[in-house]
Amino acid sequence: MKRLRIGVLGAGHLGKIHIRCIKEIEAYEFAGFFDPDPDISTKVEKEFSIRRFQSQEELIDAVDVVDIVTPTIRHFECASGALKKNRHVFIEKPIVTSLDEAKELIQVAEEANVKVQVGHVERFNPAFLAVEPFFNRPMFIESHRLAQFNPRGTDVPVILDLMIHDIDIVLSVVKSDVRRISASGVSVVCDTPDIANARIEFVNGCVANLTASRISVKDMRKSRFFQRDAYISVDFLNKTTEIVRMKEVGATTSGAFPFVIDLGEGKGKKQILFEKPEIKPINAIRTELESFYQAIISDTTPPVTINDGYNALDVAYRIIDKINESSANLT
Repeated sequence: MKRLRIGVLGAGHLGKIHIRCIKEIEAYEFAGFFDPDPDISTKVEKEFSIRRFQSQEELIDAVDVVDIVTPTIRHFECASGALKKNRHVFIEKPIVTSLDEAKELIQVAEEANVKVQVGHVERFNPAFLAVEPFFNRPMFIESHRLAQFNPRGTDVPVILDLMIHDIDIVLSVVKSDVRRISASGVSVVCDTPDIANARIEFVNGCVANLTASRISVKDMRKSRFFQRDAYISVDFLNKTTEIVRMKEVGATTSGAFPFVIDLGEGKGKKQILFEKPEIKPINAIRTELESFYQAIISDTTPPVTINDGYNALDVAYRIIDKINESSANLT
């Protein structure tokens, strides 16, 4: 096995989780980390007994892969610096702070001819992975992502903080261009929207209704997908799923206690099947980092590409624009 030398930029809450995961992955040789905050760096260096680089540039020069887990405002600077040194880059979501930065980063990545993967971790949620094979052109999607208030992440609208997870999931499943977006949002605690709802209409006719809140009394991360003859439910928080499918039947039915509905004279019958796919107990962050290693070694497309990151950010900003338009009309 060829090991890749990897370093982490950013050692805050999420950065420490990445460090723990990387140290468990044999395919990576963990080189160390850099964080500009001396207090954080001192604590992390002692906690993990790992090397602390003195600068971002020093770390980039010492590794094959750069894992960027800094605040979003520093994503572009870190990623472009690594790409210009022809380093493979894993970058947390949202990919950068603006669409202009995202476009420029895509160009830099193309010139560098290296791999870039964006950390939309819900793609690797074991519950989502379990139902992914069952998606077949869903036509209505409803998602609720609610969180109790936490000051971390409130420097951006809830769309970029929470809803962007579901935006990426929806775009990965629907695979159609967006036709129209409508949205509304309210700022309750912060200067930017704390709760928002968006309706995304796609060219193929699918409609997605997304709600996100960071001022909820309880946590919730659920999505429901409706398609021809099937209903798929995913609980991203509790990592559970449910699939309800309808199957055409004749005079006989399968199953010990079949639940059959009669569609009316001449329309036949359908049997309702309840399924719970096996959910493998995996660590989503570790799995996405392992998938990035495989993409580099096998020279294949990463599961979540830089263009996927751009598309999610594009829809997120279109939602923000709609909310701003609605707010302006009320003043």
